[in-house]
Amino acid sequence: MTIQEIFDKNIWEEFLEKCSEKTFLHSWNWGEFQRAMREKIWRLGVYEGETLCAAALVVCVKARRGTFLLVPHGPVVRREAERKKEEILKVVVRHCRQLAQEEQAAFIRINPIWERTREHQALFQVLGFRRSPIQMHPEASWKLDIRLAEDELFKNMRKTTRYLIRQAEENPGITVRKSADLRDIGVFSKMHEKVSRRQHFAPFSIEYLKKEFEIFSQDSQILLLFGEYEGKIAAASFVVFWSGIGFYHHAASLPEFAKLSIPYLLQWEAIQEAKTRGCSQYDFWGYVDPKTKPFHPWAGPTLFKMGFGGEAHEYVFTQDLPLSKKYWITFAFETLRRIRRGL
Repeated sequence: MTIQEIFDKNIWEEFLEKCSEKTFLHSWNWGEFQRAMREKIWRLGVYEGETLCAAALVVCVKARRGTFLLVPHGPVVRREAERKKEEILKVVVRHCRQLAQEEQAAFIRINPIWERTREHQALFQVLGFRRSPIQMHPEASWKLDIRLAEDELFKNMRKTTRYLIRQAEENPGITVRKSADLRDIGVFSKMHEKVSRRQHFAPFSIEYLKKEFEIFSQDSQILLLFGEYEGKIAAASFVVFWSGIGFYHHAASLPEFAKLSIPYLLQWEAIQEAKTRGCSQYDFWGYVDPKTKPFHPWAGPTLFKMGFGGEAHEYVFTQDLPLSKKYWITFAFETLRRIRRGL
């Protein structure tokens, strides 16, 4: 197997279109977004002969805690090459080691979207990887097959979820507004900051949100949904539509409107929008098992997502390959941060 850098958007996107396990973190536009955020990227194609078997987006992250290479939700492997994952991973890691040396990176971090099995985890252990102290992107997700008719999807929801959606739909004071206007990012950002202060997490900067929205908007792959009550914005969702999947990426809701169930209506509207756009799946993004981790910060949001129907998909834990002693500074910093956040 060989590696070639891919510079053609069509080759990259057409390959990923044929892959089943993927997220927009490997889309062409996510790479462009990383560049816009001043990160260096490489789009690597793993070939067997002339056949493209896998794709790996590599991002050089320059953080205060150090420089490292990140492969977000990858490598993405075509179904026909599933049995060759070990060889694919070795080729990608070997190439990343070379890039890391050039960029003076302290470690390589791979956040694979591979099913969480002993066999998959063993592939990383053999190459010297260890479990990362944090997850930069979800290691598990709640997904819904939306190929069914809308009435069937609605019927398959939890009874309480159906009731709350109907309640919001029948409230004359509630309206839903969809926006592809970049100026509305400022509105969403202010809401997101309020929620972050209440829930004690670091919000994405307005620059981050604007760049993401601007780049994905160029291909009509992103949308803001606002839920308003009597003219006041009560909740908002930030949804990405890519490669036949709708992704519930960011959200914010204000506590003073909690009794109105507006987030339930926004989620249903987003699912319907995904169907309209020809998507076959809706990805609710981050998931934890509320039964085994009832005090995890994501437990409540996960219960909300589960009400719409669907199933859990758990991936191999984020993996780190230390390349220098500097890695352990990052390890200590991230471990402490994880403990403080209760993750």
